[in-house]
Amino acid sequence: MITLAVDCMGGDHGPSVTLAACRKFLATHPDARLLLVGRPEALEAWQPHERASIVAASEVVGMDDPVEVALRKKKNSSMRVAIQQVKDGQLVLLTQSRN
Repeated sequence: MITLAVDCMGGDHGPSVTLAACRKFLATHPDARLLLVGRPEALEAWQPHERASIVAASEVVGMDDPVEVALRKKKNSSMRVAIQQVKDGQLVLLTQSRN
């Protein structure tokens, strides 16, 4: 089974789009597991799934945040938390929706 992290806070619409996409992905990929990274209150709409778990992040990288702010100063952003999962060997792939 492969484990992937999804930064659910990215894109123009954030969790309202990423969570639906994650649900569809799990339905069509029975050999995959997802780590859904984001602010817990923003991910409350997620209905539990046996192959998905939420990883909490307290910060979000904004559209206008420079890359150096995102990576150096927002250490608990959904982007950094997801990257750390890769670094720690928890998964092999990270996907993000960005503008």
